[in-house]
Amino acid sequence: MVGPLRPQIVLFGSSIVQLSYSDEGWGAILTNLYARKADIILRGYCGWNSRRALKVLDTIFPKDAAEQPSLVIVYFGGNDSMHPHPSGLGPHVPLEEYIENMKKIIIHLKSLSKKTRIILLSSPPVNEAQIHETFSNIFGPIKRTNESCRLYSEACLELCHEMNVKAIDLWSALQQRDDWSNVCFIDGIHLSHEGNKIVVKEILKVLEEADWEPSLHWKSMPNEFAEDSPYDPVGMDEKTTVNISNWYFEKKFQWERDLCKPLNGLQIEESAVTKQQGL
Repeated sequence: MVGPLRPQIVLFGSSIVQLSYSDEGWGAILTNLYARKADIILRGYCGWNSRRALKVLDTIFPKDAAEQPSLVIVYFGGNDSMHPHPSGLGPHVPLEEYIENMKKIIIHLKSLSKKTRIILLSSPPVNEAQIHETFSNIFGPIKRTNESCRLYSEACLELCHEMNVKAIDLWSALQQRDDWSNVCFIDGIHLSHEGNKIVVKEILKVLEEADWEPSLHWKSMPNEFAEDSPYDPVGMDEKTTVNISNWYFEKKFQWERDLCKPLNGLQIEESAVTKQQGL
């Protein structure tokens, strides 16, 4: 294992997770924010449902691991919610079984360690017309509807409430945009850059508001190797160096400035390097 040992944040789920590094996805954004704070570990599998995830849970999250994750972000439900195929094949999982599978996943993750925190993402909405246009010539008719996504999303949220687990209502969050169906997807199911930004904002909101100790919000976590160094860039006075361990590259982008709101009223001052370069 590469050191030093950092907190681990695991992204576990189906294609919404596997593709979270595509098109400046939500996994890539989190990796950027936590670059010197935590390791983002991707465990996403296209096409998976809760049934398949449950079968390999002990392999992905062994209870005897030397180091357990600090946070696991879980997404299953979209594939489960697809209508059943007459052949009995395919990803559909009946709603009651989906709830039971997710309950078992939560119980397993909670058992890993006292420090392991969990956030579940509920099923986002879909653009049914775009799904048909994109996939009808590849897989045949894909019966995945907004209504079925809503049912599985609500079931996930209710389960999380009962089990005292943090959850994000993606079905509602994406639809807060009036133009959500046109801008949030690349194919009717998987998220575009605009859709991914909404996911990140919702995750950071949960992390900021959670009363977890220690906090897992990126602004609250220490930077690795953050001490001053004579090898840092020389400052404007030409006598001292400028510590750039807190140089937030993402401040250059308007939407990312929205993500970088002061945490709990504390404004993080821009570094001298940022001021000098006008970023």
